[in-house]
Amino acid sequence: MREVEITTEPVELYKILKFEGMASSGGEAKLVIEQGQVIVNGEVETRKRKKIVSGDIIEFGSEKICIKFIGKTDD
Repeated sequence: MREVEITTEPVELYKILKFEGMASSGGEAKLVIEQGQVIVNGEVETRKRKKIVSGDIIEFGSEKICIKFIGKTDD
């Protein structure tokens, strides 16, 4: 399982799939979610805008990621 760090939460599910390269576009991400191909915390998730927070586990295809909130850094 791969760990993905986010600096703001919550993040919408389709955006995570898109930005992590699990889907090639936001449109594809929304489609696979709508079709029931994405699992969040062990359950099929069909809400494209499901709010994802630290500790959530997302599965799609052969990939499985765990979300970790790190907050914003003061650069």
